[in-house]
Parts: sequence; C-alpha cells; structure tokens
Amino acid sequence: MAHKLAFIGFGVVGQGLAEILNDKKEVLKQDEGFEAVIVAISDLIKGSIYLPSGLDINTAIQVLKETGSLENYPQTSGLMTGWDSLKTIRETNADTIIEVSYTDVKTGQPAIDHCKAAFESGKNVVMTNKGPVALAYKELSDLANKHGVYWGFEGTVMSGTPALRMPIAALAGNDITEIRGILNGTTNYILTKMEEEGVSYEEALKEAQELGIAEADPASDVEGYDARYKIVILSNYVMNAPLTVEEVFCKGITDITLKDIEEAKAEGKRWKLLAKARKENNRVIASVVPEKVDATDPLASISGAMNAITYECDLLGTVTLSGAGAGKIETGFSLLIDLITIERERQLVRLFS
Repeated sequence: MAHKLAFIGFGVVGQGLAEILNDKKEVLKQDEGFEAVIVAISDLIKGSIYLPSGLDINTAIQVLKETGSLENYPQTSGLMTGWDSLKTIRETNADTIIEVSYTDVKTGQPAIDHCKAAFESGKNVVMTNKGPVALAYKELSDLANKHGVYWGFEGTVMSGTPALRMPIAALAGNDITEIRGILNGTTNYILTKMEEEGVSYEEALKEAQELGIAEADPASDVEGYDARYKIVILSNYVMNAPLTVEEVFCKGITDITLKDIEEAKAEGKRWKLLAKARKENNRVIASVVPEKVDATDPLASISGAMNAITYECDLLGTVTLSGAGAGKIETGFSLLIDLITIERERQLVRLFS
C-alpha cells in the first residue's frame, strides 16, 4: 500500500526530499517495500495543490520553476487548489505530513500548530523544524502517543547525520552521562578559517556569507542560538532529561580574535563552539560556549562546516559521530529515514495483525 504524503512548505528541503523519492523510487520499493505518493503540497508563497490519487512530482516541480506557482499544475480530474496548511493537514487523505514550513524558531509557529492538527487528525509528522521539538517536546510527544501516530525529527540536529537515531538505537542500554557537540557548521567554518588562514572573524564571516554557509543575518549561528536549540533537543530526546531553552547558558564566537586563536595554537589547542549537556545531581546542566579543545580531543579534528557529536556512555565509553550538518540532499535524507522508520513499523503491524 502506497504511503500518502502531504508537504507543508515546499522550499529547498521539501524539494530535496521530493527529488530523492522520485530518483530512488524503484530502489526504495525493492529494498524497503516503501512506495510513496505525494498527494498534496501547501506552501504559503508557492500555492497549494491536492490530488487524492497522487501528484506527478516532476510536473509539479517543473510548473513551479516555470511559473512560480504550484497552482498552475495542469487541470486534472479531482485536483483542488488554494487550501491553506491546516485544511491540507486535516482534510487530505495523507498518512503523513512532511512539515518543512518557514517557522519562527523563537515561537515554534506555525509548525507547532501544524503538528497538533496532524496528530489530532491521526496523521504522522516528519519534520526538520527545530522550534517545535525544542520548545514543546513533551506536549507534542504526549499528543502523538495519545493518538497513536509517529513523530519524526531526525533532521533537527546535524541534518541527515543520525545524531538522534544512532544513540537511541545503537547505544541502548548505556547511561549517556554527557553530550558534547559541534552542532553549527557556520561557526565551525569561521573558526577553521581563522586558524588555518589567519584571517579575522569579520573576514571569515564575510566569506562564509558569500559561499552561502552563513545567512545575511548570521546572529542565530554566531551567537550560539542555533546550537542551543539543538542541545535542548538532544537532552530531551536522547538523555530523556527535561530541559528548556532558557536553562541553557549561551555565548557565541563574535568575541574570538586572531590573538585568541594564536594563543590556543601555542597551547596545542583549537577553539570550537561547543554545545554541552551533562547529568549532574539528577538534573542536566547545559551550555553553548566557545572553548579551547585539546588537539587530542575527537572534536578538535572537525574542520570546515562539518558537525560532530560525542556521547559519554557508562558501558561503551566515548563515542563520537561526525558528518554533514546541513544541505539540501542531506536534510532531505533525514526526512526519508523517518519515513522509512514509519514504513518498517507499519510492516511489523501488518505482520502481526
């Protein structure tokens, strides 16, 4: 049975997933028994289309490129246009909502309301938006459990690199006492540039912006706010320890100078913006601050825009995972792996029912 999907938001990440599903259609069907049909797309800017029997995604993308509006999709029997996000979530025949809308990370909206509407409608959600997971983890996870649906958010931390799934699946049975990570590629790129080429913070930031690694307004990255949301997600999900954004001390890299970089070099160390969460007296203490890391530390060798994370385990010791923290295909893959997880659970239910 085909897995019916509705996209809420259809920017770079949404289109990345759509392209993966199209390109890997036969492989996914053969290897995973997974067949997806995109029945709806609703985007605040690009318009909205819904076809219960399934859209031709190549046509949708081509129409969007040529006209700028999904609603110019060729007239087809049963095609509906103009539905807003909540109507699309509640009234389409989708099994799973792909939530990749533009969301205010400070409030988690409109993605929080999208999740609530989906769960209450008996629909799964997979998403890459950090805000809802960091700000409303318990409320939304309880709601998903109440309605017996799946909530996947692998892409909220380190994009498609399995920073969430790996510890839950492969480190099960360990008590993870501390998590340390380089969770923001922009800041790591800037610090690497300063160290390797001797350029100032301002010069490194400018180059990162020119390359598209940093936003025009880089505050979320360079002030540490992006990493703060991610360490909150890791604490709640991986460590099963309630933590709010407000409880995380946060300091960015804007004050790091070339003199600081050179002093660290002389000490055999490197500056990294580290997000940390540590269990202490039945609670979690968390922070995001620049630190001088010993050259022997696994995180010291992570350069450029790469991300990495270290888990301190009581049975296995130190485990470090590194990989891409952003990118169209990488983030699209994070949504795919959540969809495959849903499909595997569906197959198990069918097997034992």
